[in-house]
Amino acid sequence: MPRISTSHLFTRKNISAILGGAALLAVCGGVAMAAQDRSALKIPDGLAFAEFKGYDRWQTVAVSQTETSIKAILANPVMIEAYRQGIPGNGKPFPEGAKSVKIEWVKKKNTASPYFVEIPDSLKTLAFMVKDTKRFPDNHGWAFAAWENDPATDTLKPEAPLSVTGHECGYACHTAVAKSDYVFTAYPRR
Repeated sequence: MPRISTSHLFTRKNISAILGGAALLAVCGGVAMAAQDRSALKIPDGLAFAEFKGYDRWQTVAVSQTETSIKAILANPVMIEAYRQGIPGNGKPFPEGAKSVKIEWVKKKNTASPYFVEIPDSLKTLAFMVKDTKRFPDNHGWAFAAWENDPATDTLKPEAPLSVTGHECGYACHTAVAKSDYVFTAYPRR
C-alpha cells in the first residue's frame, strides 16, 4: 500500500489557522462560562434571587421614571389579584406570598422614533419585595432586596445599603407609605 504524505497538512499557515481557531473557541467559551448565575445570588442575611424566579414574566403594575431612569414595577399573580380586589386602597393588607420587582434602566432617547420618546438602555438595578409575615414579622411582613448592575460586565451585586443590610434593606424607605401596606406603586386603571 502506498504511503500518503501528510506533511502538507501541517504547514505554518495551517497550524496558525488551527491555533487561531482554538484561541477563538477558548475566548468564546470563557465568555459563555463567565456569565453570572443569578439564581445563586443572595443578599447577605437577606433574600435570595432564586426566590423571584420567573419575575421577568410577571404582569406590569405600573411604570415610572426619574430624571435619569425608567422603571417597570411587576408583580406575581398573588399581588396582581390583590390589586384587582382593591388592595391596599380598601384598607386591607397584601396577602402572604405577594411579590413585586422593580426593574430600573438608564434611559436614552429613541433616535428612530418620529417624536420624542425615551426608552430603556442599560439595566441599572433590580429591587425585590416579598410579603411573608412568618419570616419577617419585624417589618410588617415585608422583606426587600436590591441589586446593582455593572453594565460593563452585566453582573449584579447587592446594592450598597445606606444604613441597614439583609432583608430590612429598603424597609426604612417604605415606612413613608405604611398606610398603603408599605407599597409605593398603585395599580392604575387599565
